[in-house]
Parts: sequence; C-alpha cells; structure tokens
Amino acid sequence: MRDFQPNTIIEPFRIRSVEPLRFTTFEERDQALRRAGYNPFLLHADEVLIDLLTDSGTGAMSSRQWAGMIASDESYAGATSFYKFEAAVRDITGFKHVLPTHQGRAAEHILFTTIARPSHVIPNNTHFDTTRAHVEHAGAEAVDLVIDAGHHPRLIHPFKGNMDLDALASVIRETGPDRIPAIMLTVTNNSGGGQPVSMANIRAVSDLAHRHGIPFFLDACRFAENAWFIKTREPGYADKAPLDIAREMFSYADGCTMSAKKDGMANIGGFLALNDDALAAQCRGLEILTEGFPTYGGMAGYDLEAIAQGLYEALDPHYLHYRIRSIAYLGDKLVAAGVPIVQPTGGHAVYLDAREMLPHIPPLQYPGWALNNALYLLGGVRGVEIGTVMFGLRPDGSEGPAAMDLVRLAFPRRVYTQSHVDYLVEVILEVYARRERLPGYRIVWQSPTLRHFTARLEPLSES
Repeated sequence: MRDFQPNTIIEPFRIRSVEPLRFTTFEERDQALRRAGYNPFLLHADEVLIDLLTDSGTGAMSSRQWAGMIASDESYAGATSFYKFEAAVRDITGFKHVLPTHQGRAAEHILFTTIARPSHVIPNNTHFDTTRAHVEHAGAEAVDLVIDAGHHPRLIHPFKGNMDLDALASVIRETGPDRIPAIMLTVTNNSGGGQPVSMANIRAVSDLAHRHGIPFFLDACRFAENAWFIKTREPGYADKAPLDIAREMFSYADGCTMSAKKDGMANIGGFLALNDDALAAQCRGLEILTEGFPTYGGMAGYDLEAIAQGLYEALDPHYLHYRIRSIAYLGDKLVAAGVPIVQPTGGHAVYLDAREMLPHIPPLQYPGWALNNALYLLGGVRGVEIGTVMFGLRPDGSEGPAAMDLVRLAFPRRVYTQSHVDYLVEVILEVYARRERLPGYRIVWQSPTLRHFTARLEPLSES
C-alpha cells in the first residue's frame, strides 16, 4: 500500500474563484485582428480565449498572498510591508541591498543607466527584449553568447541556456575588462526557449568574470524554475531543496535584476538587488527619481506583501513539479504529432519553431508572426513571436533575421487546467495541417525601439 506512486500529476491547489471566458467566432476574431493591425499585443484581452502572450504578471495568487495584501502597510516611507519584502529577498538571494521597482524592466533601467556607457559591451547567454533595449539605450552593445546547442531547436541538451565560456573568454580578451561593466546570465534563458542554466555554468561564468574584476549579475525572473531543472538534471542536486539550490545560484553573483511578475508569483513588481555599497547608492538615487522612495519603489504595500509570500511559493517542490510537468505535457503531445518545437521543453512555455514549420515564409516575412496570428484566428489563442520582428531591428535601423523564429506559448501560473491544454493541442495541430496556406507579413508602421509591442502589419496575401 505505502509503495503506491500515482502517474497522474494533479494541480497542487484547489480553485475557489473563477473568471469567465468569452467565446468568439472566427469572423469576430478576424475583425479584431484587422482592427489591431495584425498585432496580437493590440487585441483586447476579452477577445482572447486562451491567453499565452506572457507568464508575466498573469498568474493566480494564493489565499496567503491575498491575506498578506489585506494586512499590508501603505505608509509612504518605512512601511512594514517593505521590510517583510526585503527580508524575503535577502533570505533567498543573500544580497545586501534590495531596491524595489514596479517591474523588472525598471530594475534593468536603473542598473544599465548607472553602469553602461557607449563603447561598453555587456555579454549575456541571451538578452531578452527589454534587457537588450536598456543596454542599447545606454549606448552599449548587448552580446549573446549562448552555447551552440542553444541554436538548434531539436537538439536535446539538459542545459541549453548555458553561456559559451570560450566565447565569453574571447569577448573579454578582445574587448578588455574595462569596457565590460557587467556580465549577465538569464535564468532560465527566455529568448532561447526557456532553457535552463546549470549550476556548473553559473559557477564558471562567475569565476571568469571575477578573475577579470567584472561584476556578475543574474537576470533572475525564473530563478525557481531554473533551480528545479538543476535539481532534476544536474548530478549532485537531486536531494537538495529548490530553496537551497536558489541560494547557491545567487551566491555566485554580485547582484540580480528581477521581475517578480514571474517567479515572484505576483501581478506587478520587481527589484534590483546587489552587494556593492557604492553602486547601490548610485542606483538608489536614480530609483528615487524614477520609481519612488526606496521603501516602496513604485509598488503599493500590498504588492510588496504578495511578492514576499510569492517568492517562497515559487520554490515549493510540489508546485514546481506540477509546473514543469504541465509544460512538458503539451510538448510531448506536439512532438508525438510531428510539430517542430524547441526541445526539451522549458519551464514556463512551449516554443513552436515557426521557421521550421513554415519554410515557405522567409525570415524577413516573419514566419513567427504568421504562425501566432493563425493560432488566434483559428482558436482564439494568443502567444507571442520570439523572432525577427522582436529581434531583427538593429540599433542602426537595418534589419536582419533573428537567430530563430519562434512562437512562445507562455503559461500563466496556476491559471489553466489540462482541458485548456488539450484544446490548445487541437488548435495547434489544425494550424499545422493548414501551414502551407499561411501568408507572410510586412510591417506598415513600427517604433524604433521594441517595435513588436506596437507595430502594425498586414498579410502579404490572403488565403
């Protein structure tokens, strides 16, 4: 009796409040997409049935988080909710200085405005969109150095988010340490398919950075998911708790940026954490100017309470087991049907390989955009393109293909059930069956920065 091990993985929570979904017709979705300039970012949320645009700030909060929010302290300065938040961040990361921000990109803005200058180079495994934009806005160059396996969607590798250490050493040697104000690692590597970074790689990047006197930072948005992959894939960590693994990850870094809308399990918020006293003083001055007083930093007290609790809930092993397996469930279904995806599946999303799926659409006609729009038109599913629209526009205004053209289906935490995923599989398989009829797109208007958020496009032909 006691040896029974069920194969079914159930959600480690009960649902006590529900939000109704709006069902639309194909004609309604077609009209909505046309009105939005064929940009899913510009759709109204109630026009979307299954919303996988992002896992950022879209999750469901727990009863303990809501209880903390009700009991929050909204004092402008020195609120008790801040000190609870600060204690949680320090306990998990070990960093001395904790600067709250309204979200992760604000932490990036403060950090890179402070440390980056023209002629500087900032290496990363792969910069995500706002990270790259803030580096480039400061006049520096964002360099991506993910290992070769990270460029091959179907290649199976346990840690495809790892930094290429030889390439990093070459960049340091050719650029010079004085022109590298920081080295970053994004855990997990969002742009590369949500792929994790091994503890060995984190340690090695840290050693290389510190040998040359270069500060080392983590982009820690999905630190808990990365800790779970280390636990389940890296020798020596199977018996360690995710909390202890996370603490070791942070111990090798000098600081981190964090969007608490991901593994903070909250709807808004983030932080910049670091150890350097002088740098912290500079950053805190900019925080006051742009975010608010350092004990609220753009957040209400109830946001601080939600994150203080959520950071620990994200590290719960039962939650992480369910979270990672639910993503793999979708991936397994698609691989079995022959749909090209990034393998192995990551922690927060399944990434469809649009370039492989739609070879008749060249990268500069945006196959990822075409696939994402087809998912919405057919089934009301909204994902996001991680490809040439997002990353193809260069600082000098020229355009080139991104490394990959993907569609990310990012799952909000504790929101959708298995029946939603099964419906999603049906939609993807039907789009896959019709893939040869999908048109490419062209951009008719774009912003010079982060164009994918507001660009307007049109199909090159109607099918």
